[in-house]
Amino acid sequence: MSSQPSIAKMVRAQFLSSIIAPIVAGTLLSVYINGYLDVINFIIVLIIGIGLHVATNVYNDIYDTIQGTDKVNVHRNEASGGSGVLLDNPELFGKMYFLARAGLVMALAGTIALTPLISRDLWPLLWGLFLLSAFFSKYYTAPPFKLAYRGLGEFSVWFAFGPMAILIAAVSQGIGFHPMVLLLMPATGLSTSSILLAGQLIDLDADRDGGKHGVASRLGTRFTSVLYLLVQLAIVTNIILLFVFYPGSTWPLLLPLIPYVFIFPKAAGIILKHHDNPDKIKIGAKFTVLTHVAFSFLLIVGFVIYLI
Repeated sequence: MSSQPSIAKMVRAQFLSSIIAPIVAGTLLSVYINGYLDVINFIIVLIIGIGLHVATNVYNDIYDTIQGTDKVNVHRNEASGGSGVLLDNPELFGKMYFLARAGLVMALAGTIALTPLISRDLWPLLWGLFLLSAFFSKYYTAPPFKLAYRGLGEFSVWFAFGPMAILIAAVSQGIGFHPMVLLLMPATGLSTSSILLAGQLIDLDADRDGGKHGVASRLGTRFTSVLYLLVQLAIVTNIILLFVFYPGSTWPLLLPLIPYVFIFPKAAGIILKHHDNPDKIKIGAKFTVLTHVAFSFLLIVGFVIYLI
């Protein structure tokens, strides 16, 4: 038996930026639209998002281990392949199930608490977002749906960490399908999806052996590397559209493009050139994660300055 892993490792806390960034950005945009911040609602929606993301990460580890994908993966790394917690500590299955369910309960409690604090006409949207998010959290890898195993993983990740996360943040501040909210929706989900695509290039053999049919498994590494580049270019395009179409002084909204000048070219060069070499791709995946983290941080900074 290995030494007991930390809770942070079990829930893969290093990836929580994927949910924190869209919720904070969506909230800041709502403040621009409304002219005020409901602090309590923001705290609650952040709890909802973190709870759902924790559940997603832990359930993903549980069911990839049960279904064999993680067991046959010889290329596990910081960016993909799961945490490895259950392979090293199989006695922790019970604790992992508890953490996943606790995440869902935390999100449910937050949704219940938020309901009376927003307009009644937004209740169906709030609960629809929670229920769909909870479904994605468990059934991304869990049977009987196993979305990631049926070629729906990429869409699920983009939709959950892009449109759904941005929208639930807006809903918490009393806003629905506002045009400015709609324009912000794609980028954060695409950023998280780029990590998934890089990870698929690393995990290809394990995914095929485990029946996990992502883009790389179905269409090959060359196609996936080109798709990766297109996804990143779509993020850049989305940010430029915010700069062009949002009102006011929008130059701060270009700050998230800084990592696309200094970090992303390294990631793209490696992934396009070495798309079929998992060991090389691990380096590209690290640069992809760095791009994502810097993008997420600067997106928040940009919106803060935009509000001032």
